[in-house]
Amino acid sequence: MANMGMVVITKQRGQSLMVANTKEKKSFVSKFLNGVEFVGNKLPDPAVLFFLMCVGLVIITWIVSLFNVSVKHPGDGKTIHIKSILSHDGFAYIMNNAIKNFSEFPALGLVLGVMIGIGAAEKSGYFDKLMISVVNRAPKKLIVPTIILIGILGSTAGDAATIILPPLAAMLFIKIGYHPIAGLAMAYASAVGGFAANLVVGMQDALVYSFTDPAARIVSKNIKTNVAMNWYFIAASVVVLLPTIHLVTTKLIIPRLGKYDDSQAHEDTEETSSHITPKENKALFFANISFVVLIVLLIICAIPEHSFLRNAKTGSLLDDAPLINGVGLIILVVFLVPGTIYGVLSGEIKNTKDLGSMIADSLGSMGSFIVIVFFAAQLLAFLEWSNLGVIAAVKGAKLLQHQNGIVLIIGIIILSAMVNMLVGSASAKWGILAPIFVPMLILVGFHPAFTQAIYRVGDSITNPITPMMPYLPLLLSYAQKYDKKMKLGTLLSSLMPYSIALTIVWIAFTLIWFLLGIPVGPGGPIKM
Repeated sequence: MANMGMVVITKQRGQSLMVANTKEKKSFVSKFLNGVEFVGNKLPDPAVLFFLMCVGLVIITWIVSLFNVSVKHPGDGKTIHIKSILSHDGFAYIMNNAIKNFSEFPALGLVLGVMIGIGAAEKSGYFDKLMISVVNRAPKKLIVPTIILIGILGSTAGDAATIILPPLAAMLFIKIGYHPIAGLAMAYASAVGGFAANLVVGMQDALVYSFTDPAARIVSKNIKTNVAMNWYFIAASVVVLLPTIHLVTTKLIIPRLGKYDDSQAHEDTEETSSHITPKENKALFFANISFVVLIVLLIICAIPEHSFLRNAKTGSLLDDAPLINGVGLIILVVFLVPGTIYGVLSGEIKNTKDLGSMIADSLGSMGSFIVIVFFAAQLLAFLEWSNLGVIAAVKGAKLLQHQNGIVLIIGIIILSAMVNMLVGSASAKWGILAPIFVPMLILVGFHPAFTQAIYRVGDSITNPITPMMPYLPLLLSYAQKYDKKMKLGTLLSSLMPYSIALTIVWIAFTLIWFLLGIPVGPGGPIKM
């Protein structure tokens, strides 16, 4: 999961985990997760990890070059040999291209551009109040599915849903007669477990695409990709995940936790505010109106046969069309406008300096991503220049070419899920895995869009239980307000059923999608 708008919880994390591990009889699950956390904490910072991978790759190219390894290029059929980066030409390449590799890294501008719009909507409070408003207006029977839906769609708002929704859900669960811990677990599992599902193309699509596109170029520069190429799949996943999480909550978690005994709560427990002032409500109304108007205008502009949003030659809205190519700009505007309107009318934005500061803060939160991208860009460039990427892909593809497609899909999902237990950041994980998975599966016959989609499933299903998720300690602190004896292992026992259910259902759904041969998005077929 990408860490945007991250709050500082390091100290709280250490305290929470210390409390959680004291005087607790550790189950196998708890011991396993504690072990995972220990190993994960020993890993270096993602940026340092990428730097070390660059150093390792340099050494590997030198070692492999000693054995004169070669393969036929899958594109033009020419024989290509490994080139050592530890050479005169290699050092010259680094000096000439290091900055260029970084500045020309595909989708870097897209990600930062999208964050301008997302940042304005997040920092102005628009996303927060929108979530609270929707939950408050939902009928009692629809409160549970509404919270789940907001949690799943919350990735559009960065990490806001992960922070805001769990305490809000706990408070609402008390009001409707359920255990608040059930609300916390459900909201958290929805927000992080449904991370790869959404009805709209947003920030997460831009982040994973920024690594998929250059990974595809290792094999061929002619493969077309776009930021919206997973849209059909992630939208359909919402329809599948919502009833799954709802069923786990109502049939397992709520009955298991039983009635809530508030005698176990901390005396200083503060009720999470779900109040929206008349001024905020007015601001929210006009911000929502502006959002709807923008979407309607976009649809109207797309309808004409010779629309500027269509491909000038074919008239297509999907194939190499400004609508798809410019989706980053569309996301920027669609969120910047309502976020700004809400901020101005609510009083959060008093002048242009306030708006500029909000956007700057949002882009500032992307600092770690930018540092990772610098080293990831070098890693991908080294793989391409040395020919190691193509050679590894060809050799790997030969091992996989006789494998059943279903076996490959399940294998990649499970491997991604396991890596997710050690590395929390979705972009960092995909930065490591994309140069391996994407070229290899291209040569087997799978389009990068499908490879990206199945990675995102694996990245999401273990999110509720990974100790590397920075918001797990925060969730524990929320839970301890309602049950001062709550331990980490106990909390994880309420989250584990969600990960198990998501693993079974989402993998099954992915396999059905694969067997039906449905494109995962516009310009995103399953096979090449």
